[in-house]
Amino acid sequence: MALDTANATDQLLSEGDIPPVHEVNAAGTSPFLLTSDHYGRILPRALGDLGVAETELVRHIAWDIGIAGVAERLAKMLDAHLIAQRYSRLVIDCNRPPGAVSSIPVISEATAIPRNEGLSEHEREARRREIFEPYHHRINGAINERLHDERPTVLVSLHSFTPVYAGVARPWHIGALYNRDKVLPQLLLKHLRAESDLVVGDNEPYAVNDLTDYTIPVHGEARGLVNTGIEIRQDLIADQSGQQQWAERLARIFAEIEVELRAQRLVD
Repeated sequence: MALDTANATDQLLSEGDIPPVHEVNAAGTSPFLLTSDHYGRILPRALGDLGVAETELVRHIAWDIGIAGVAERLAKMLDAHLIAQRYSRLVIDCNRPPGAVSSIPVISEATAIPRNEGLSEHEREARRREIFEPYHHRINGAINERLHDERPTVLVSLHSFTPVYAGVARPWHIGALYNRDKVLPQLLLKHLRAESDLVVGDNEPYAVNDLTDYTIPVHGEARGLVNTGIEIRQDLIADQSGQQQWAERLARIFAEIEVELRAQRLVD
């Protein structure tokens, strides 16, 4: 009986909470598999508001502003499968290795997260088990299914970034992010730079590495998939009009890239 009580106590999500994984167009025929680690900003009911003001919970520290609308539209335009994560990165960051300090932050930028302080290992494990792991298990499962069916698979991890960070303005409209595999990022950079109205970041404002990232190193590089990360500046996609315009632009570019990947026999 004591074991049952402990298990109940360790449970984070309850019947009133929604599942962490959100999928769009799972039967899509595109070679592009889209992921969105910071799609949502939902908080589990058991954690309340994390001790953080609502004005902070709508900021970039809690989620990737605007990327949900871009990701949904892009999945439909490309006929691509999208796998997204609904809970706030302040609960657990699904693009951080679980052992990283930034996985469950006690401070984000200049905002303290009181409910993340002094967590027990059981509490940390509950967040990993109920939010982080289901999301990444689903991505892994989707890749396994595609490879089993001999379907071409190109991983694209979608993110957005704040226009100003720590008081410094960021000039880029969009950036391509990568680590070891540069094939898709270089194609993407070529097409983005051909757009006369864009300032394009090459591994800006972030670069991917094994210590600070999870999705691309684990699901892209470790699986041998052609892959890239994308960061779009949040003020450009803060409303539906901007989300539509960027989804249309990326859909056009990725359609052109798909032709090039097939020509290089990187997608068969």
